Amino acid sequence: MGRKFVEFIFFGNYFVGTLAVALSLETAFQLQIHFNSSLYYLLLFFGTVMYYTYAYSGITSANNSINPRTIWYAKHHDFIKWSQPVLLCICTILSLVLCLRYCENILRLPVAYWVVVSVICLASILYYGLIPKSFIKLNLRNTGWLKAFIIGFVWACSVNLLPLVVLQIERGTYYVDPVFALWLFMKNWMFCTVNAIMFDLKDYEDDSNQQLKTFVVRYGLEKTIFFVLIPLLTIGVFALLLFAHFRHFQTVILLFNLTPFILMLTVAWSMLRHKNILYYLIVIDGLLLVKAICGIAGTQFIK
Repeated sequence: MGRKFVEFIFFGNYFVGTLAVALSLETAFQLQIHFNSSLYYLLLFFGTVMYYTYAYSGITSANNSINPRTIWYAKHHDFIKWSQPVLLCICTILSLVLCLRYCENILRLPVAYWVVVSVICLASILYYGLIPKSFIKLNLRNTGWLKAFIIGFVWACSVNLLPLVVLQIERGTYYVDPVFALWLFMKNWMFCTVNAIMFDLKDYEDDSNQQLKTFVVRYGLEKTIFFVLIPLLTIGVFALLLFAHFRHFQTVILLFNLTPFILMLTVAWSMLRHKNILYYLIVIDGLLLVKAICGIAGTQFIK
C-alpha cells in the first residue's frame, strides 16, 4: 500500500506540482514580498500536474517495457483518461475566478509583464510541440543538449518571474531589489538545468534509441557527471560565494543556500551507478524541495 501511494504521488506528478508551489514560496520569502493568493498557488499546483502528465497521457500499454513509470501509466490509463479533463476543469475555473476578480488590473498590466507571460507560454507550448506542424515543426523536448537548459529556463520563469507578474495583478505596485531578483532567477535556472541533466540519466537508453543528443547520450554517463554536472555545480557554488561576499550574507544564511549545492554534488557522484527510476523521482526532484526549504529557512535569519 505504501509503495502504491509513493508511485501515485511521484509517477502521477503530484510531487512536481508541490515543487512548483514550494519554489514560488521560496521566491516570496527571499525577495521579502507578499505571498500570492491561495487561488494562484492552487492553479500553479494543478496546472503543473496536468502539464507534466500530458506527456504520458497517451500511454495505453507497456509494450514489454521495463520502465516502471511506463508500466504505471499503462496500468492506470483509465484514471489518467478522466483525471486530465478534471484537472483542466479545475484550472479553468480557478483561472476564470482570478480573471474576474482582477480583470481591471490585468488590463492595466505593464508591457514588460506581458512579455514575461508570453515567453513562458511560448516555451511551454513549444516544449510539447503543440503548435501545428504545418506552421512550425519545433518540439523543444527533442532539442538534444539544449533540452535541459530550456527546462531550467521554464522552471526559473515559472517560479521566479511568474509570481511577480501575478503579485502585480493581485496587489499592484511592489518593490524588489532588481540585482537580487536577477541573481535568484539565474541561480534557479542553473540549479533546475543541472537537475534536468541528472534526470536525463534515467532516459539514456530511450533518448539514445530516439537519437536525441542529450548530454548523457553525447558523452556517456561518467563524462556527463565529471565534465558537465560537477563543473556546473562548482561554478554555481563559487558564484554563490562571490555574491554572498558582495551582499554581506550572514554565515548562517550562506550555509543554508550552500546546502542544496553540496547535496546535489553528492547525489551527482552517487549516480555513477545506475539507479531505480523512483530514486531519480524522489531523490533528484527532492533536491528542489530541499532547495526551497533551505532558501526559506535562510530568510529567517535576515535582520
